[in-house]
Amino acid sequence: MIRNRPSLSDKLPTPVYRTNLGAAHLGNSLELLAAMPTESVDLVVTSPPFALLRQKIYGNKDQTEYVDWLCEFGVQVRRVLKESGSFVLDLGGAYQRGVPVRSLYQYRVLLKMCDEVGMFLAEEFFWHNPAKLPSPIEWVNKRKIRAKDSVNTVWWFSKSEWPKANVRNVLAPYSERMKTLLKNPAAFYKPKDRPSGHDISKGFGTDNGGAIPSNLLQIPNTESNSAYLRNCKLVALPGHPARFPAALPEFFIKFLTDVGDLVVDIFAGSNTTGRVCENHGRRWLAMELDPDYVVGSALRFMEHLPEAKVRETFEKLRTRTGRVPTDLSAPATLFDAPRVGVVGG
Repeated sequence: MIRNRPSLSDKLPTPVYRTNLGAAHLGNSLELLAAMPTESVDLVVTSPPFALLRQKIYGNKDQTEYVDWLCEFGVQVRRVLKESGSFVLDLGGAYQRGVPVRSLYQYRVLLKMCDEVGMFLAEEFFWHNPAKLPSPIEWVNKRKIRAKDSVNTVWWFSKSEWPKANVRNVLAPYSERMKTLLKNPAAFYKPKDRPSGHDISKGFGTDNGGAIPSNLLQIPNTESNSAYLRNCKLVALPGHPARFPAALPEFFIKFLTDVGDLVVDIFAGSNTTGRVCENHGRRWLAMELDPDYVVGSALRFMEHLPEAKVRETFEKLRTRTGRVPTDLSAPATLFDAPRVGVVGG
């Protein structure tokens, strides 16, 4: 098992907690990024607070100031990325105030990130959440003049024109029809030239381990009984109100990084990204401004602990947030040892 800590500047504060592969930091991610070495990160993947009309408890910005605010982070992200690194940004859509006309904020973010910050758009993705509730209520439910908004834009930015990427790591399962065809291609299909004249017969019927995925990611956001939510219930803590499903960062982490690479989430929230990295052997850093969210995110890494130890660890983190680290990588039987307990005054 990889046990290396992320290589960080000495200016970074002590993490609130750490695991085998990563660390969660409390603070303004602009300041935390500024303390990190240049060209030290392989991937930044994040879902920031969206530019919504209604203020949410997780601190979203108004649309009019959102673009400039978010691109400030883009400048620091570009600096810490390696030349082969990527920046994946999940942004939900919004309407303009009082009228059934869409905001263009996510497209203005795209243009400014490329034209002014210096990023390249490697590819645009679209996350379709079929479980998303109809919204906004006024236009969709009441007046019924707009369709349900169930797609987020996901911009895959890169620092250079040739970012690290390997689609073989994210192949989609073959359909049942394709599996049948692969067993005996000649019996089911005889490929012909396309209207363009392209000959698809070469290599047809070869099992490549899966199909190349499209840039439409269909991932329902239906988490209801995860270890994280069970631990939240155990300590009487509400789950983070804007969690994204693990499959979303997982796709890009597998697609754009290798084992041992460093992944950063600059708006970590409940730290879904860190948990996915831990599962796939990537080093990670989580940055979050809200102390309650940082402490709550530690619950994602306590599935190996008995209930009493979960409560005890959570209380120690909550009372000492920002001053002392807790190591959550140790087995439960070793958790009382000084090396892995909550230390300090």
